[in-house]
Amino acid sequence: MISMIRSFLTTSVECHSILSSSGFFHQNISTNRAHFYNDSKLDNLNFLAEFTPGFCVNAANVKVIHHPKDFYNILLKRASAAKERIGLASLYIGVGKLESELIEAIRTNLNSNKNIKVNVLLDFTRGTRGKINSKTMLMPLLNQSENFNLSLYHTPLLRGITKSLAPARWNEVLGLQHMKIYLFDDSIIMSGANLSNDYFTNRQDRYIEIQDKKLTSYFSSLLEKVQEFSLKVERNGSFSLHENWNLLPYKSDQQKFATEAKARISSFFKETFEKQRHELDNISNDTWIFPTLEMGQLGIHHDSVVMEKILNVSEKGSTINMASGYFNLTEKLKDFIVKKCHADFNIIMAHPNANGFKGSSWPSSGIPDAYTLIAKKFFNLIKENEQENRISLFEYERSFWTYHAKGIWYYPVDSSLPCMTVVGSSNYGERSLNRDLESQICLVTTNKELQLSLKNEYDHLKAYASPAEFNLLQRIVPNWVKCVVLLFKNFF
Repeated sequence: MISMIRSFLTTSVECHSILSSSGFFHQNISTNRAHFYNDSKLDNLNFLAEFTPGFCVNAANVKVIHHPKDFYNILLKRASAAKERIGLASLYIGVGKLESELIEAIRTNLNSNKNIKVNVLLDFTRGTRGKINSKTMLMPLLNQSENFNLSLYHTPLLRGITKSLAPARWNEVLGLQHMKIYLFDDSIIMSGANLSNDYFTNRQDRYIEIQDKKLTSYFSSLLEKVQEFSLKVERNGSFSLHENWNLLPYKSDQQKFATEAKARISSFFKETFEKQRHELDNISNDTWIFPTLEMGQLGIHHDSVVMEKILNVSEKGSTINMASGYFNLTEKLKDFIVKKCHADFNIIMAHPNANGFKGSSWPSSGIPDAYTLIAKKFFNLIKENEQENRISLFEYERSFWTYHAKGIWYYPVDSSLPCMTVVGSSNYGERSLNRDLESQICLVTTNKELQLSLKNEYDHLKAYASPAEFNLLQRIVPNWVKCVVLLFKNFF
């Protein structure tokens, strides 16, 4: 197997775009696909090595976390014990007691360990919302140590009169930093969860922890690369540009900002490919991690292309289980699922009672209804194409819980266990494709114990889900919500 992979990484044909629809980056591709597993059931997944860097890890170093409280306790433990680096990329950090305890664990570590470096990347609009916010919560750490860096990503789409007049919450619809990456030394947790109370207690998400130095170093470098074109928070609370960047996101030319930011991410991605050509140790492990990115506002469409490819190569008799906290699939993805994908398909979405916006003030109170309408339209598309026997919809509902899980689990033909999962921040919707910064991983494994853990993860979600079709058809959606969805569907 080692010789086969070595051949794949060193034998190439004429350089061309492997993601021609996105123009994300260019890479030499072998004329013969690598078989990175001795399992014919996985042959159709070999394309992943052509589309994204691959990190070979030991399944024993992969842990599937099921419960929010366990997720929080691991974060707390890792934040206290880290020796060299902490990297946190999230939409925001909350302002409650649990969040304060997590911040205090980092502060104590910084105080006792002069060698540790801490990088935090949050979204600008969400991270500065309200008088007490993510930024104010983290300012004591910034003032305490030169080894603590805080950056807030500001979308280049929010500018001019819109930036001046758009109120809090509304200024977030144009685009966000949405990646959820939590790393501590050589451990990384990939998740869709933010760092706030609900996500630590009763908001169901997904969390997979991986112990691997090279993978963690990759994501640490990715975080730092995005920080280059984000706003740096200074000790006095003001904002400045990174020393290697001179384009203010909301004042400089929008296209120039996006083009330069895309170039830096693309260059970083290509360098990772090149580096892997010379680092082929640990190739005999049983699990591979393939990172993907989606940064539509910067012109980077990578994760969505990989997702479409997964659907396209799925064979008849295989099964794909999908989860989405905010179900609003892109038109292209809906077309792939309904008309091109051959796998049986099960989708778990949030019941209106499990939607995070349930019970909020107007107009956000209409968001659960909006997702009901979107799901109804998708179900009608399934019926029109006579795919009801292949595609099933389920809704997650659990008393006093909300639902935010997303990802996919792929089961090969005649297999009761998944061999692949996709986990990360994307909801596979219009926002994820065009507006937000997203990061995911495709995890492929032949290890039966890890496969069983992934199956149990999905089964845990499915235990609180029921068939959605009847309830969808019975619900009445207010007319004003129908108008909002018609006009602003791409903002959900």
